[in-house]
Amino acid sequence: MARGKRPRTNEAGPKDAGSKPQARPKAPRGSAEEFVFAPLGGVGEIGMNLSLYGYGTPAKKDWIAVDCGVAFAGPELPGIDLVMPDPSFIEGEKKRLRALIITHAHEDHIGAVADLWPRLGCPIYLTPFAAAMLETKRLSEAGAPKIPIRVIRPGERVELGPFAFEMISVAHSIPESTALAITSPLGTVVHTGDWKIDPTPVLGEKTDEARFRALGDAGVLAMIGDSTNAIREGSSPSEANVALELEKIIAAAKGRVAVTTFASNVGRIRAVAQAAMRADRQVVLVGRAMERVITIAREQGMLEGIPPFVSVESYGYLPRDKVVAVLTGSQGEPRAALARVANDDHPEVTLAPGDTVVFSSRTIPGNEKAVGAIVNGLVKQGVQIITDRDALVHVSGHPRRGEMEQMYNWVRPQIAVPVHGEPYHMAEHAALAKRMGVKEVILANDGDMIRLAPGEPDVVDTLPAARLFKDGYLLIEEASRVVPERRKLSFAGIVSVAIAMDERGVVVGDIQMDMAGVPEQDAMGDDLAELVEETVLDCVEGLPKARRRDPDAVAESVTRAIRGTLNARWGKKPMCHVLVVTV
Repeated sequence: MARGKRPRTNEAGPKDAGSKPQARPKAPRGSAEEFVFAPLGGVGEIGMNLSLYGYGTPAKKDWIAVDCGVAFAGPELPGIDLVMPDPSFIEGEKKRLRALIITHAHEDHIGAVADLWPRLGCPIYLTPFAAAMLETKRLSEAGAPKIPIRVIRPGERVELGPFAFEMISVAHSIPESTALAITSPLGTVVHTGDWKIDPTPVLGEKTDEARFRALGDAGVLAMIGDSTNAIREGSSPSEANVALELEKIIAAAKGRVAVTTFASNVGRIRAVAQAAMRADRQVVLVGRAMERVITIAREQGMLEGIPPFVSVESYGYLPRDKVVAVLTGSQGEPRAALARVANDDHPEVTLAPGDTVVFSSRTIPGNEKAVGAIVNGLVKQGVQIITDRDALVHVSGHPRRGEMEQMYNWVRPQIAVPVHGEPYHMAEHAALAKRMGVKEVILANDGDMIRLAPGEPDVVDTLPAARLFKDGYLLIEEASRVVPERRKLSFAGIVSVAIAMDERGVVVGDIQMDMAGVPEQDAMGDDLAELVEETVLDCVEGLPKARRRDPDAVAESVTRAIRGTLNARWGKKPMCHVLVVTV
């Protein structure tokens, strides 16, 4: 969809879509103030969430930011650990940035805070569980800054300049997930965060239907909504159904049981622990991430009635039919506990024929190959594998179409802006919102500034919305040469050459050369290193005398010659680093 264009609907929605639409707010008399929404990440993609809400004149606005998350780098970004949104725009507006509000503690919503907060410098509002997760993460990273945290709970209202916001409980796959009601003088926006409707969650609050209905009755200007499962019909099964299935599997197992899930899914881990208790088994946590989250959950009273888990060192001493291991590594992470077990190199945990591994998780797109390698390793050990294709051992934390329809019936916004999804998900969300009678639906891109009020909503500006890459301890810009150079290295290797020449342009001594990622011989059996060395000498000797006395000109000519020779013999052009030193 072209920038600034949006699907519209003037048809009346279904009769059950809600009450009569509220009149669109008008700007205060004599002012040019506007209420805007501007995503810097999380639109057209899943992950890396960072959204801005602004109120004021086009030249001077107050801002609040919502979420500050990461995405995990794929093979197209060799060596990069994490990807996060570039906050340059809001960094330039930091004097008027009132707060950063975190909806929940998943990495795609909170994972960039430690790295990006020094560039924002504002207070952070979040729930007790998210605050504890952030503090634990900060303490684990050397040099991480002390961040001003304001802990709040659902139902509390906070005033921030022209804004007020309230957290609203929603069901999701991590404790204390919230939606936001953000109010300005020009209307109220519901920012859903990640949510689902689960009538029987294993842990935490249900999605607060009464509060969403009350907001809808009062009039909602816009809803900024999760699109992740907009392509799926019906409603997501409950966590209680998963708990029942896990109980059946653990009760029927003859040998050891290992369950892998997201470390942050405390409700799922609680369900595994309850099933283990009923089967007279003890639970062993395997993986540092799992241990950190469970420590926080216990401190916050989320595991009441669950006995302490036994140490991983006890695993090998427990009878095979008396143990359930809960492991990290459901996404195929090579250094996680499950990968080490699959490779048979974990120091404490082993599996054998007759044991069972339950993947109580969904494979994130892009991780299929890594997860497949772990599954194959376990199958070779004779282990039985159970995934969500075999039994109801996982449910999503995001709403399907039926749940989205319910939310639209409750909230009845005048404007819908799909976010948190790839383009296909967002397009399906937009179509659903139109069917539900939403007057204006806007499909946006990262960086679009959408004026929500006054007047007709529209994309009125484009903000910088680049990416930052976490590379070891460093943050590098998307435009950096680092990643393109690594791609070239992974494709065709590198040739490094050092040449010493005197003032007359004569080669002094031997040429020093090294090649990495380049075959040793060509198709005819000729040694490519010797061929490259001959190419360098022939190139230098063939240069005019004046050009030979220019080190930069020599380096440029030698680079072209090497790449041309190797392309003729190999079919590829490696990177070349040529150093010419005058002695």
